[in-house]
Amino acid sequence: MSIERITKKEFSDMVRVAAHRLEKNAKFVNSLNVFPVPDGDTGTNMSLTIQSGFKSVNESEAATVGGLGKALAKGLLMGARGNSGVITSQIFRGFSKSIESKDDLTADDLAKAFDDGVKTAYKAVMKPVEGTILTVAKYGANAAVEATKTSDDIAVIMKAALDGAKEGLAKTPSLLPVLKEVNVVDSGGQGLVFIYEGFLEALTGETTAESDEYTPNEGEMDEMVNATHHQSVQGQFTNEDIKNGYCTEMMVELGQDPTSDETFDNDKMRDYLSTIGDSLIVVSDDEVVKVHVHTNYPRKVWEEGRKFGSLSKVKIDNMRIQHETIVDKDEVVPAPAEKKPAGPIDYAVIAVSTGDGLAKLYESLGVTNIISGGQTMNPSTNDIVDAINAANAKRALILPNNGNIIMAAKQAAGLVDIPVAIVPSKTIFQGMTAMLSFNPDADLDENEANMEDSLDTVKSGQITQAIRDTSIDGLEITKGHYMGIVDGKIQVDNADIVVATEQMLDKMIDEDSEVITIIIGQDGNQKDAQAVSDYLDEKYEDLETEIHQGDQPVYPYLVAVE
Repeated sequence: MSIERITKKEFSDMVRVAAHRLEKNAKFVNSLNVFPVPDGDTGTNMSLTIQSGFKSVNESEAATVGGLGKALAKGLLMGARGNSGVITSQIFRGFSKSIESKDDLTADDLAKAFDDGVKTAYKAVMKPVEGTILTVAKYGANAAVEATKTSDDIAVIMKAALDGAKEGLAKTPSLLPVLKEVNVVDSGGQGLVFIYEGFLEALTGETTAESDEYTPNEGEMDEMVNATHHQSVQGQFTNEDIKNGYCTEMMVELGQDPTSDETFDNDKMRDYLSTIGDSLIVVSDDEVVKVHVHTNYPRKVWEEGRKFGSLSKVKIDNMRIQHETIVDKDEVVPAPAEKKPAGPIDYAVIAVSTGDGLAKLYESLGVTNIISGGQTMNPSTNDIVDAINAANAKRALILPNNGNIIMAAKQAAGLVDIPVAIVPSKTIFQGMTAMLSFNPDADLDENEANMEDSLDTVKSGQITQAIRDTSIDGLEITKGHYMGIVDGKIQVDNADIVVATEQMLDKMIDEDSEVITIIIGQDGNQKDAQAVSDYLDEKYEDLETEIHQGDQPVYPYLVAVE
């Protein structure tokens, strides 16, 4: 039976089934990740991106397919994660722009939308690389356009787009040496193929709720085996190969309290960011800009964004540490190599914290050494001296992260043979914020000044339990109740830990607040943290909330407002 038009219902079904199919097969797509320091698992990133798009479509009250296309593009842009997610969002940004005036779609409309999507995606990437999702999208679009010369059946056009995408996917190893080396196809391209398969299934009605998890054929099984045997290309690279060490992402809400009167221009921002990084993507619509870049200067990236509006969904990953983690997980036994004495590193950045989760968070930001300690466990001067010496560095920065440790850190700095600067961070979050201003290419004094200047940009909150009855600053404290401490001052007393956290946050949040971070301690739990997050979502709709596991003692929850 021929399909002549795609209506609102068919379009919504296409997005729904595509999201479902990709979610079911995210692990398979993840297995194909082979690039040096991937920004994240491609399958997971793409799945979360398309789910965000479907959520937007599902909630839309648009009366036309063009309206739903606009909702899809907006949802994908806001939910895009990693390179693959951002490029996917751009494919469908161009797609939606092509159909924005359409009540429903013909075969010609569909083919043209695929073609326009490809053009938009190629333009969005600073240096398009063949052998990636871009190639797969291009082959699919070309095949769809060609099919319209002989058919006006939408099912035929969609099948042609899928077959073309599969053809492009099969060619990716021959176009990208790193794929050919480990004999796998491009993971992002495979994700797009699953999306197109979902589209076709929705159109033809050949969908089943339980049987859509992908079973690789013999050739694809070989690809997965090759990927497993080779583990990843990570092991073939060294940290010296990573020129720009921080994977930096941000979303800019255009016009929201900008720091400059300059008019936003996508190309100008892309040109500037290209001078301080690579792997750059800058995409925008009338309301938001989304940026992904690998750089050594994340602070400069965010400063550029703030010129045009407020920042949301900011993210930074230390790719050198990601690389080391990936290589450590590889089970390939390396050939014996002659060991050479390691020379001193240029910079040691030493932070005081306790809890495995906090240590991992700090390491992801570029901290090289952790001193276990903090509230009730203040490290001694000697502990800090030992840490500085053990770091084997030419110079060191210390993040005490507690007012009671600053003096010991200053004493330690005078007892070692290398230059040491103390950034007087008094909380865990001040230390993390300071790390965002760290520049490995700057001298010690410049880093000290920039990092110290950033300390006041974050508000820090702590939840802990009172051990006795008392009264402080006019606030009655009851033993066993939970106290909310904001930047060293007790602001809240409540018997319920969730309510105490919510009340504390109410006191911390103001009109300039954009991002809330909750770190769960040993005595906290995900359920309560999520309850607080849900409360924030309901009361403050423009705030972004992140939850991390910190494993810190004493404080069930640490909270930051930025």
